[in-house]
Amino acid sequence: MDKNKFIKNFSYLSNWEEKYLYIIELGKRLAPFPDRFKKSEYLVPGCQNLVWIALLYNKNHLKFYGDSNSIIVKGLIAILFIFYQNLKISEIITCNTYLDLKNLCLSEHLTPSRMQGLGAIISFIKKSARSFL
Repeated sequence: MDKNKFIKNFSYLSNWEEKYLYIIELGKRLAPFPDRFKKSEYLVPGCQNLVWIALLYNKNHLKFYGDSNSIIVKGLIAILFIFYQNLKISEIITCNTYLDLKNLCLSEHLTPSRMQGLGAIISFIKKSARSFL
């Protein structure tokens, strides 16, 4: 699924209960997280939950892997991966992910600690992407 299709699907949902269920479903669709990445170097600091993010380089694009012990956080990771897929590394680093998330009104429906964790995940992804330049 691409970013525009996700935004369209998300906007069609009539209430936040449906949106939460959709976010959870997206998390369940994440590619299995390889055991070899369950190391401290892939653990995202600043999250209440355990969150692992691994990026692999492939022809100026990145392959994303993510996992968490929280089903909601896994869904939020999936949303970020949808936003970043097919972007060049330089675009991942410079894109305004916060604006995209603001347009979804996530900050109004997630706890402040979850939003802080989401920011930590975004920073971790951008920092990891920078390492491939």
